[in-house]
Amino acid sequence: MSRFFRTGESDSDETESDYSDELTASESEDHSDSDDDSSSEDDQPGKKPQGRLFVAGSDDSDSEDDTVRVVRSAKDKRFEEIDLAVTAMANGQKINDWVSVQNEFDRANKALQKAAGIIAQSGVPKFYIKAIAELEKAIQSGLDKEKTASKKMNASNAKALNSMKQKVKKNNRLYEKEIQEYEKDPEHYDVQEEEVVVASKTKAKKPKKVLSESEEEESGEEEEEADDGFTPVGAGGKTVEFTQENLFKKLKEVIDARGKKNTNREEQVRILERLLVIANTPYQKILVLLNLISAQFDFAIGLSGYMSISLWKNAEKYLNNLLTILESNSGYIVKEDIPEEDDIEKDRVPEDGKTVFIQGSIIAFIDRLDDEFTKSLQNIDPHTTDYVDRLKDEVGLYAVIVRSNAYFRGLEQTDAICRTTMRRLEHLYFKPDVVIIAVENATAALLPQKIANPAKESAALIHDLCVYLYKNANSLQRTRAMLCHIYHHALHNRFFVARDMLLMSHLQETIHQADVTTQILHNRAMVQLGLCAFREGMIRESQTCLQDISGTGRVKELLAQGLQAQRYGAVSPEQEKLERQRQLPFHMHINLELLECVYLTCSMLLEIPAMAASGANPENRKKVISKPFRRMLDYNSRQVFSGPPENTRDHIMGAAKALASGEWQKSIELINAIKIWDLMPSTDKIKEMLGHKIQEEGLRTYLFSNASYYSSVGLDQLAKMFDLPLATVVSIVSKLIWNEELSASIDQVTNVVVLHHVEATKLQSLALAFAEKAAGFVEGNEKLLESKTPQQGERPKKGPNANKDQTTGKQQQQRTMGPRGNRGGRNQFNNGLGNSVRGGRK
Repeated sequence: MSRFFRTGESDSDETESDYSDELTASESEDHSDSDDDSSSEDDQPGKKPQGRLFVAGSDDSDSEDDTVRVVRSAKDKRFEEIDLAVTAMANGQKINDWVSVQNEFDRANKALQKAAGIIAQSGVPKFYIKAIAELEKAIQSGLDKEKTASKKMNASNAKALNSMKQKVKKNNRLYEKEIQEYEKDPEHYDVQEEEVVVASKTKAKKPKKVLSESEEEESGEEEEEADDGFTPVGAGGKTVEFTQENLFKKLKEVIDARGKKNTNREEQVRILERLLVIANTPYQKILVLLNLISAQFDFAIGLSGYMSISLWKNAEKYLNNLLTILESNSGYIVKEDIPEEDDIEKDRVPEDGKTVFIQGSIIAFIDRLDDEFTKSLQNIDPHTTDYVDRLKDEVGLYAVIVRSNAYFRGLEQTDAICRTTMRRLEHLYFKPDVVIIAVENATAALLPQKIANPAKESAALIHDLCVYLYKNANSLQRTRAMLCHIYHHALHNRFFVARDMLLMSHLQETIHQADVTTQILHNRAMVQLGLCAFREGMIRESQTCLQDISGTGRVKELLAQGLQAQRYGAVSPEQEKLERQRQLPFHMHINLELLECVYLTCSMLLEIPAMAASGANPENRKKVISKPFRRMLDYNSRQVFSGPPENTRDHIMGAAKALASGEWQKSIELINAIKIWDLMPSTDKIKEMLGHKIQEEGLRTYLFSNASYYSSVGLDQLAKMFDLPLATVVSIVSKLIWNEELSASIDQVTNVVVLHHVEATKLQSLALAFAEKAAGFVEGNEKLLESKTPQQGERPKKGPNANKDQTTGKQQQQRTMGPRGNRGGRNQFNNGLGNSVRGGRK
C-alpha cells in the first residue's frame, strides 16, 4: 500500500506529536549549516509517516485534528539549536570523542552567530557560557591525562584536542565577564534560564485548522511579524544594531568570518561600511578601513579573474581615506612586522608621545591595486572606448602611489619606498616627455599641497627615481630600474647614453637568470635601443640590436604582446594561463609591424652589398647576416609571377631586388611608399636618411658586382650615377680599399679608381679546390663515424650480421683514418691523410 494513503493508520495524538517534532526539526534545519546530512525519518522502514498527509476525497474530521500548526518565537528556535549542540558537545566529552566535540563546538558557534540580533537584546545564553567554561577545563584535563597516559589516543582525536585548545582559548576571550560570573556561583548560574526553557517547551499546543497552500504561505510570512512577545527579525533572521559599544565586537565577528565557507562577502562589506560611519576615533577608523580594503579585494578570486571597476574604485577611495588619517595622526603607524593584537575590543590612544603600532600592510594594498588595474586592462578589449575610459583611472592610481611613497619617506621605511618607487617608475618609463609632464601635473592637482611637487623635466624625474633604486633597492629592483632607464633614454633618441649603460651594467651576461617579467623588460629595452639606432641612421647597430628578437620568429612571445600559435598542444593550459597573465596592456605595446619593417630594411641595406661581394669572394658565400631576410628573398625570387607590392614585406623585397640590380631610384620609391613610416616621429627625416643610405649601399653593390668588368672607373661618373657628392664617393671607395673589400687604388691626379684584377695561379686554384674537397671528405667521414660508433646509452647490435657490420666499420675506419682512428674530428682526417701519403712513398 502506498505511503500516500496511510493517514488513517495513526491516531490524532500521535500524529500531532510527530508533526510538532518534525516541524521543529525542519525549522531548525533551515537555519543550521551542520544538519545537511540529516535524513527524513519517513524514509526509514518501520516508521510511521509524519507531516501533513491528505487523502483524496476525505472530508472526515480526523484529517483536521491530525494537522497542527505550532508557532514559536525566533528566540526559542535559535536557542534550541545552540542547546542541541551544547548537549551533543557534553556527550562527546563523556566518551572522550574530541572530534565530535570539535564539530559540535563549531556548530554551536554558527548558531550563535545566526542569533546575533537576538543576543544583542537578551544577552548570550547562560547555558552556552556554562558549556564553554566547562569545556576549557575538560580540554586542560584531557591534555594532562594524555601526557601521563601509557596508551595514547589516536591521531585524529589528538589533533582535534590540540586544535580545540586554541579555538576555545580564543573564543572564551570574548566572554570573559560572563565566565567570571559563572565561576562565582556555578551551581545557581543558569537555574532561572533553565526554568524558562522548560516552561517554553511544556507550553500547551493549540491545534489549528487545515490551511490551503495560499493561506499557509501568507501565514508563514506573517509568523515572524507577530508582536505577541516575539522578536522582530530582518533579512536572514537577524536583527543587527551598530553602536559604539559593540563596534569592536562586530568588527571581530567580521574578521573571524573572513575566508570561511559560505561567508557572504557583500554582507561583510555592508557591515564594515556601517561600522566606518559609526567609528569616531582614528584607531577605530584605521582598523575598519584596513579590513574594508581587504574585503574589497576578496571579491576578485582566481587567476584569470579581476576586480570590477566599481570595487576597484571603492578600494582606491578607502585607501586614500586611510592615508589621510595616517598623515594627520602621526601617532598611529601601520606596519607588517608587529605581533597581532589579541585584544582589539578597546580603543588605543598614543600616550606620552608613544606610537601606537597597528598590524597591516599598506604597500600590499598598493601592489594589489596596481596589479588589479593591469589585469583589467589585459581583459578589456583595447579597441573599444571602455579601454580608454579605464585608462583614465591611471592618474588616480599614480596619485595613490606618489602619496604612499611620500608617507613611507616620512617613516623612513626603505623597502616600502623602493617598492612604491619601482611602481611609479613602471608607470612612466615608456611614456614620452609630454605625457609624463601631463601625468605629473594632473597628479599634483589630486594630492595635498604639501605632497604635490610636479616634475618639470621627465629626464630628471626618471633619473632621480632610478638613482634612488640603484642605491637602496635589492638586486632585482636595480636590474629593472636599469632596464627602464635604458628604455627611456632610447625612446628619447639618446642612443649612446643607453648603449653605454647597457654595456657597463653587463646585464646581457646575467639576464637569463632573472625571472620572466624581467627578461621581457630586457627584450623591450633591446628593441627600443634598436629602433633608436635606426632613427639615428646607424643601420648596422640597429640590425645587431634587433637580430636576437626579430630573427627568432617569436616576437610576440618575447615582448609579451601575444601568444604564439602552438601546435599539437605543446603548452599546457596552466602554462598558457600564466603566459596570458604576463601579457602587457595594449597601450604599452611596441608596434610589431613597424619593428619588422625596420629589421627587414636594415637587413636589406646590409645583405645586398654582402651578397654582391660574396660573388667575387667564395669565402663570404656562407656568411649570412639575416637568415629571415635571405629566406624571404629566396622565396620571392622563386615566384613565377610577382605583382605590385601589397604589404610591407613586398615593398622591401622589391626594393632589395631593385638595389641589387643597380636601380636605386626605384628602391627609394618602394621604401618611401611604405605607410608604416608615418608612425615614427620625424617621418621626413627618416625617409631622407633611408634614401641617402640606399644611394651609398647602391654604390657599394655596383662596385662589388661590376669590378671584374672594369679596369678603371671615374669618380665623377660614380658620383653622377648615384647622385652623391664627390667627397662621399671618395670616402666610400677609400673605405672599401682600406678594409680590403675591393682590390683597387685611387689615382688622385686623374680622379679615377684603378681596379686591380688579381688572377689566381694554377697552384692557388688547385689548393682552393683541394681545400673544398678535403672539407667534404671530413664531413663525410664524421657522419660515417657517427653512424658506426654506438652513442652513449645505445646498445650494440645483435644478430648474425652484427659482427660483419662492426668489422666492416673498423676496416673502413682504418682505411680512412689509420689504426688509431678513434679520436674523431679533423685531426683524424689529417692523420689518415699523412699515413696514406707515407704509405704511398714506401
